[in-house]
Amino acid sequence: MDFELVRPNFPSSAGRSSEDSTSPGLGRRSESGAGEGSQIHLRAESPAFSVSSGISGTSRITTGVSSDSAAFRSKASSKASTSEASMDAHRQRELKWMSLISTVPAEQARKNKKVRKLLGEGVPASVRYLVWSLITNAKSKGVAGVYTQLSKRVRVAAFADMERDVKRCFGEHPLLQSTEGPLLNLLQAYLTMVPDVQYSTGLTLIAGHTLLLAPEEDAFWIFVSMMSSALRPYFSSNSTQMEVDAALFSRALEANDVQVSKKVLVDMGINPAHMCFPWFTTLFVGSLPGEYVNRVWDLFLFEGVPILIRVGLAILYCCRRAILEATSEDAVLYYLKRPQPTWLPPTPDAFMTLAFSFKVKDDDVRKQRIKMEKQVKKQAQSQGIRLVANGSGISLPRDV
Repeated sequence: MDFELVRPNFPSSAGRSSEDSTSPGLGRRSESGAGEGSQIHLRAESPAFSVSSGISGTSRITTGVSSDSAAFRSKASSKASTSEASMDAHRQRELKWMSLISTVPAEQARKNKKVRKLLGEGVPASVRYLVWSLITNAKSKGVAGVYTQLSKRVRVAAFADMERDVKRCFGEHPLLQSTEGPLLNLLQAYLTMVPDVQYSTGLTLIAGHTLLLAPEEDAFWIFVSMMSSALRPYFSSNSTQMEVDAALFSRALEANDVQVSKKVLVDMGINPAHMCFPWFTTLFVGSLPGEYVNRVWDLFLFEGVPILIRVGLAILYCCRRAILEATSEDAVLYYLKRPQPTWLPPTPDAFMTLAFSFKVKDDDVRKQRIKMEKQVKKQAQSQGIRLVANGSGISLPRDV
């Protein structure tokens, strides 16, 4: 497959907090891997600094406060004005999103240029779950009364595992841990509705992260929509979809970093699916800080699987030195599953700038994915293997 750098259609802007994360402005990558015309800010202790990455780990730092009280007051006044302007911009973005949510049909949201533009400008935390609901067209999936009935059905076989994972993964959120709490209710309802889905911890992480932002029933239908649109085959009894997407990821890695690709895929012989599984089945929950995950989801829900590949490349880049120095497969997989926060760019914006700087043509990824899926389906049929299709095998209450 041919890969080439594609500039995303999201406009760039700077200086916003991670709550209103903006999509990155991109320049063409230089041979060293750093974007020309774009700034990718990594912390000084990031492992990416000491390899031939084209990013310098040295910078001029100035500190100190002027002893002149008038100058100090002037600086304080300037900061206050900047904060006021930032708050006003935040309110304006909230209003723009609320207007868009009320006027754009959800089924058209992923094709809407205004939605794309606003995603680039940022998504305020106060409206994020509403934006996710719009992009996923979650309300079209919702049927009044269904969620309550589903959550009251006989406990699924994996309930004990779910209960254990909820306590382990969300120990700092007591409201999610109760046996009658929203997270177990949501998982119980979903696995009852879609019984052919194989439970794994990733479902708890994705559902729990959704519940941190959305009310329970809204979170359920957002979760259902995410699973139906892209994720459900990752949780089937066969691994064909994961193998397809991992193969696409390995091609992207080969096109972007020959040295790391050779070390990981050739010298160590690591199966690309072993790298991608912990990422794609959790949507990076547990691998990245929460604010970074939110921003990844903003763009994933709009753009789909190509974002997962880009984010995976960004994590590899941030762990680059550690990977090149690693002596075992276990060490590499550990670094990739839980990269040190200090290895990442300092903000979600900077991280997504890095993700969009890689030579990946998103449309080609989508086309190749469809082509490879057809080949896998044909092979599976010839071998008598049943593949799980998104949207099939749903069990709703009879009186709905």
